[in-house]
Amino acid sequence: MDVSSLFGISDKMALVTGGTAGIGEMIAEGLASAGAKVWICGRKQEQLDAATRALSKFGEVHAIRADVSTDEGIAELVAQLAPLGKLDILVNNAGTSVEHPLGSFPRSSFESVVDLNLTAPFMLTQALLPLLKASATPEDPARVVNIASLVGMRAGSIPHFSYSSSKAGLLMLTEHLARALAQDNISVNAVSPGYFPSKLTADSLSDPDFLAAVASPFLARVGTPEDIAGAVIFFCSRAGAWNTGINIPVSGGRKVIDS
Repeated sequence: MDVSSLFGISDKMALVTGGTAGIGEMIAEGLASAGAKVWICGRKQEQLDAATRALSKFGEVHAIRADVSTDEGIAELVAQLAPLGKLDILVNNAGTSVEHPLGSFPRSSFESVVDLNLTAPFMLTQALLPLLKASATPEDPARVVNIASLVGMRAGSIPHFSYSSSKAGLLMLTEHLARALAQDNISVNAVSPGYFPSKLTADSLSDPDFLAAVASPFLARVGTPEDIAGAVIFFCSRAGAWNTGINIPVSGGRKVIDS
């Protein structure tokens, strides 16, 4: 057993959707720092350029402009990745949240969240199967890692009707894909983050009382880039090669969001 390389992912080719900010950028940084060749995608060129400049300090990082919530965006993304000939790691991270009170939640808002958080990971994974299969072997499967959420495991008091439902669906989709793709030597797992600094949590985490309530009585801090990147690297390395269809909460011990 070569323990020194147990968590190694050097030279693996990885795509991180929504990799321009927040948890996606943390994951991209971790993968690049570990030696992977990373492609990030996003909708806004300015954000892609800024993220690429920042992440290139840690390793090889490329950017592709694409909206994975549309068929056209997925087709463009796949076309730009096709010359690689294979893809070792797909991290389905792109996501969004919209909050409206019950009784006035527009259909369009609900559908936009589900489209990006649940439909897009399925359609993108499906479209990238030829590249994932080209990388996959029994000893070293291709990896799909879906970034879900603790609120997909249990509803809290915040009215995340569409977000929570889409993330719960993503956890079930992870199990379905894991079963369907095992014969192709592709593993599919999920990570469910707790509270990490990001655009989605900025307002909540700026409130000291809210932050204290979220942290207590578990490991009393918010997540760091090392926390989320470590979980993803585990799944993508030799250490996680025999795992599929599982979900790891990365939350300091919290499994139920009740604040």
